Amino acid sequence: MNKTFLVAHREYLENVKTKGFWIGILVFPLILTLFIVVPELLERTKGARQFAVIDQSGWLLEAVERRVIAADLTRAFQVTATRYTAGESLDDFPSLFRDAASVLADLDPAELAGIATAIVGRDNLTFQSPSGARGAPDVPASAAALVEQRDAFRAWWRELSSAEARVFPGISKRQYQRITVPEEGDATTALNAMIRDGELFAYFVIEQDPVNGEESSRYVSNNLTDDELKDWFARIASDVIRARRLQQERIDPAVARWIQDPLRFDERKVTLGGIEEEVQTQDTLRQWAPVIFVYLLWISVFTVSQMLLTNTIEEKSNRTIEVLLSSISPLQLMGGKISGIAATGLTVVGSWIVFFFIATKIIPVVMGTPASLDLSVLATDPLYIGSFIAYFVLGYLLYAALLVGIGSVVNTLKEAQNLMTPVTLLLIAPLLAMVPIGRDPNGTLAKLLSYFPPFTPFVMMNRAAGPPTIAEYVLTTLLLVVSIGAAMWAAAKVFRIGILLTGKPPRPTEILRWIKAPVGAVPAGREAARHEVTAVESRPYR
Repeated sequence: MNKTFLVAHREYLENVKTKGFWIGILVFPLILTLFIVVPELLERTKGARQFAVIDQSGWLLEAVERRVIAADLTRAFQVTATRYTAGESLDDFPSLFRDAASVLADLDPAELAGIATAIVGRDNLTFQSPSGARGAPDVPASAAALVEQRDAFRAWWRELSSAEARVFPGISKRQYQRITVPEEGDATTALNAMIRDGELFAYFVIEQDPVNGEESSRYVSNNLTDDELKDWFARIASDVIRARRLQQERIDPAVARWIQDPLRFDERKVTLGGIEEEVQTQDTLRQWAPVIFVYLLWISVFTVSQMLLTNTIEEKSNRTIEVLLSSISPLQLMGGKISGIAATGLTVVGSWIVFFFIATKIIPVVMGTPASLDLSVLATDPLYIGSFIAYFVLGYLLYAALLVGIGSVVNTLKEAQNLMTPVTLLLIAPLLAMVPIGRDPNGTLAKLLSYFPPFTPFVMMNRAAGPPTIAEYVLTTLLLVVSIGAAMWAAAKVFRIGILLTGKPPRPTEILRWIKAPVGAVPAGREAARHEVTAVESRPYR
């Protein structure tokens, strides 16, 4: 055991002393973070889509714009109230909103929407407030002064640029800017030229009678992949048209909404104590969190096992193995290498857990996630972290036994690739079942795969949100431990013979003969004759 420990200590230090090791630890979480954050940041840096509208109806564009202004004002009021309540600085806000912050902070969302509706003004045919209410909006007496500033708020919105709109996340002016249709010449020809030259993203043509829909309205753009502008404008225009049609048919809008109102089900869950509780967003995230841990577990096991394979092949090819075997037995060498790389893997995993915890604190801030949604609890959940570390160790030991055996019988990584194919397929299969198991962690598929040792670490980690019963944890772990013992026994017999062999790699049938051979014997035969076997190899196996 002392010699095994010395080998493990050497393997660990040889890995962690290198700069490449620590760079690799930093690079992986950095890449994952970039994959999450960069697309969001790039999306935010996307310029506002400029569009135009040719309104042949004479009224629909104005009605749509009223709704847009009301929705944007409501959102701006909400952001101002939230920032003021939280005690954050409003220095980057327009003075119009800074002066109104104390009043807005005392109002609820419905009242804020009512103020925006009153500021914009409307007629009963074409406008409906963002909250869905019709009739005169409810405006608290404390906010009456804000409504009197309607001209100032309207002017602010019309002059607002996309850059200035960044201070109010979620308002349409940040994403879409409407330009005036050219008055000289044929408007369609002029707009087509602007789209061709890249000066305009798209334009809409509204037919003369959109209520009856006798003709088709048009959306013209050369960008066929980004439908956000089209969907946004069409959704608002459709709401306006729907209100017109209800008025035309003398249908009470309240009755129409009641007819179309779907049956809603509030999500609930049952606690371990049998009490019914409301499902929070954090509960849903916790249910899917094991999928992330499975992916990290897969990468950890695969990466660290590959490290063991590469290390074994490298030392065999440069004859370092022969020097080591002059002082220790093959079993001590194999055990030391597996233990040393396992310690290296635990260092990597521990570093990733720390990075994961830090990411749960930083990424939500960058992504604009509500502060009430604390994702760090996922990185500190004892069930998830404990399962992750335990299944990493067990999964690594199982696959390490397979890879150390493969590494002992080949001389180059190229030769190892052919023998690695079955192992790679075993590793890929749990990833393919990751989402189905996440949706039904206690289903038949999940339970069956849990008892297949090569899949057990990944499947049981995936089921952690279920969670499985204590009996399943015990039975699957015992089966996995027995499988690891059998794999280690077979790997030791292959390692004892294969580590000193050179030349062409043995066939699978010959490897099976090595496994069946008694301990201490070197199987002879046509295949063994092709290999150069050193005298060290015939030493009794201990």
